[in-house]
Amino acid sequence: MTRSLLAYLILPVLLAIVPALVLAQETSIPKERIYQTGQLKPLDSVLKVKIGDPAPDFSLPTIDGGRVALSDFRGKKNVVLSFVPAAWTPVCSGQWPGYNIVQDMFEETQTALIGVSVDNVPTLHAWVQEMGGVWFPVASDFYPHGRLAEALGILRSTGEAERSLFLIDKHGIIRYIDVHDINSRPDLGPLIKAMQALK
Repeated sequence: MTRSLLAYLILPVLLAIVPALVLAQETSIPKERIYQTGQLKPLDSVLKVKIGDPAPDFSLPTIDGGRVALSDFRGKKNVVLSFVPAAWTPVCSGQWPGYNIVQDMFEETQTALIGVSVDNVPTLHAWVQEMGGVWFPVASDFYPHGRLAEALGILRSTGEAERSLFLIDKHGIIRYIDVHDINSRPDLGPLIKAMQALK
């Protein structure tokens, strides 16, 4: 049985169980080290892009000392941008480690995942190390502050980005958007279906 046929047969089962597995994934950071934000209210960001629009290009510094740009993946891979509002906060500290259990799904659909936050590089580096590491690049949209988040229309007036997911195809076109309740993790089921549709 080929790998792609096997993936096709088990995908419905995986889509049923992955959300529960990701929600169950807990961060390795002790709770006393995580800043407790409390319930965050919706604010005033206004989405500036829609499905079918070209994604704004970017080049952002990453926590490994390099840079990552959307153009790096043009014609090679689809890209998911996973924006989180702030390092060292409860929901964010569970969301990115949760992606570690679905790495194969990104590889199978030829999709790169990039974590993005408006925090600076040293803060993101320390936070990711404390979480035990992640397999995908983590990029800082810190300076000019929130330039990419602003271009997408997800920058709050308080300076944080909305918790959001953007799926961009190999041609640089946005194919899926989830601007999520900032207080909860996005359900990965719809994102994975969108990724599979681009395969």
